Amino acid sequence: MTIELERAEREQAVASLQRYLEAELDEHVGNLAAGALLGFFLEEIAPLVYNQAVAEVQERLTQRVAEVDVEIHEDAFQYWSRRTPRPQRR
Repeated sequence: MTIELERAEREQAVASLQRYLEAELDEHVGNLAAGALLGFFLEEIAPLVYNQAVAEVQERLTQRVAEVDVEIHEDAFQYWSRRTPRPQRR
């Protein structure tokens, strides 16, 4: 599965990469170079993050499914215990 960004997101990501490289590494790169770097990150590294996120979601869903019985459990044969006792005849 290829990770794609919307055009506006991609432009923001490229600008952020350019800013980071300039501020942190004192390297000026153009849009083309920053876009190529972003493409590399999306293809090479992003799947690791994606797979980790999927694994975390699976774990949380498994926990939630395990709790369903506790959350929505209904005891059977409760009619008589809920019913108010009738006065006894003498």
